[in-house]
Amino acid sequence: MSEQLILLSSDLDEPTFCGVNNQNLLTLHNLHPQVRFIVRNMQVKVNGDDESINRFLQHLQRCEAYCINNNQLTEKNITDLFEPHPTNTAEQPQNLILFGLNGKPITARTVNQKRMVEAFETDDMLIAEGPAGSGKTYTAIALAVKALKNKQVRKIILSRPAVEAGEKLGFLPGDLKEKIDPYLQPLYDALEEMLPQQKLQEYIDKGVIQIAPLAFMRGRTLNDAIVILDEAQNTTPQQIKMFMTRLGMHSKMILTGDLTQIDLPPHQTSGLRHAIEVLKDVEGISLIRTDKRDIIRHPLVERIVKAYEENIN
Repeated sequence: MSEQLILLSSDLDEPTFCGVNNQNLLTLHNLHPQVRFIVRNMQVKVNGDDESINRFLQHLQRCEAYCINNNQLTEKNITDLFEPHPTNTAEQPQNLILFGLNGKPITARTVNQKRMVEAFETDDMLIAEGPAGSGKTYTAIALAVKALKNKQVRKIILSRPAVEAGEKLGFLPGDLKEKIDPYLQPLYDALEEMLPQQKLQEYIDKGVIQIAPLAFMRGRTLNDAIVILDEAQNTTPQQIKMFMTRLGMHSKMILTGDLTQIDLPPHQTSGLRHAIEVLKDVEGISLIRTDKRDIIRHPLVERIVKAYEENIN
């Protein structure tokens, strides 16, 4: 009899891997009756003869990789992965970016979202401008999470300008973080659809995912990261220049915004508008303009956007 101690990948979400009431572990037990194992604190202690342990560990590694890549693991998945060369080779959804929570496929669903994905692969800075609901922020965060999971970067940094749209920061309750958090909630919402809650909290606690207001970016050099600035239309030209010049080695930046929803004082020029004009011919920067055809929220949102466009024109 032998005993081995195996450390599971830090990218694995243990509750998802183990299953509800440890049902996935029970399935593994039933498929490998010759070994005994315990999973605790991201470690697997296994006992048995060497041949049985080897078969179990190969199966375990396949299950681990599937769980990380697909954000889910079911009893059927475990059974399908039991053979060294699984025959269950279901085609991936078209234009897949990554699998989100519970294995939900997150895809580029429109022409301009596909252009964002392509531009992200070729350029180090991407500016996506367009109306609410066109998937700019959601696609940007999906690309960032994919890069993190693929070990292309070590961290994700998400930022927004804390510009007031009807509410005054000073009247909101709590300390600075609690005052700022409401501005960042759309970023949390997207992340919660792509990562299990425990893994997301772990990433935030360890600084792998950092969420900060724009004012906290000054003086930083952001290396080995995907850096996203949301609501960039609410920056000043000085702020957006400061942000873009934080770009460090082995990093990429995505800036998203909607020039029809500027909350700056009337006399203040939008930094996003200024940056689009100044940087339009700079090599290494892609500009993607989404429009109402990209809106994938409730159908009424597209009709609202169209009505406002006609009223302005």
